[in-house]
Amino acid sequence: MDRPTPSWRNTTHDWARTVDADHLSCVRGDSATFAPGGLRHLVLEVVAYAADEAESRGAGRCVITLHADGSVSVADNGRGTDTRYDADGRPVKKPVMATKDLRFFDHPEAQSLPDGHPRRGMSVVAALSEWLVHTNRRAGGAWVQRYVHGVPTTGLTPTENDGTTGTTVHFHAHQLLCRTGDLTASELTRFVAAWPHLTVEVGDHRIS
Repeated sequence: MDRPTPSWRNTTHDWARTVDADHLSCVRGDSATFAPGGLRHLVLEVVAYAADEAESRGAGRCVITLHADGSVSVADNGRGTDTRYDADGRPVKKPVMATKDLRFFDHPEAQSLPDGHPRRGMSVVAALSEWLVHTNRRAGGAWVQRYVHGVPTTGLTPTENDGTTGTTVHFHAHQLLCRTGDLTASELTRFVAAWPHLTVEVGDHRIS
């Protein structure tokens, strides 16, 4: 359904689009280009957003958890993902998972992540994950949404508001990006130190 967006403009994402299927397909078809560091690169893509906000606010923190099932979660204490409303008052989620980030795909000098590879944004993480769950906590409420290969499979589902703000991205990358031994907690700790405003805790709960 088309929603009126006369006062919206494309800043980081195209608000008028919910899913950019061609973009997601392009990413899935060339993981070597979009995630050259494998799972490590995807984790850094997620943490970069927490680092952006930490820098804008002067400080921030996040927790990276390597789960026993091979999935990874990144939880931060930021303000939460921006949400806009259409003319009928319905929430329209900023499609950070399903459309390309214009700052990094359309900009001639894309920012690099601490692993030395170009930053591309959250759509790369979603497209290259078997599943991804995005939990958003803002002052006005909290919601969760699930994606499979970058495509939303649920709407914005309200969830319990615990009084905090922030974002949690929990994802299970495609098995080709999750080779055993490719990612260690100590390695992650070393890479994220490149963001001085962000305090990061890394927990490894994988079975050795």
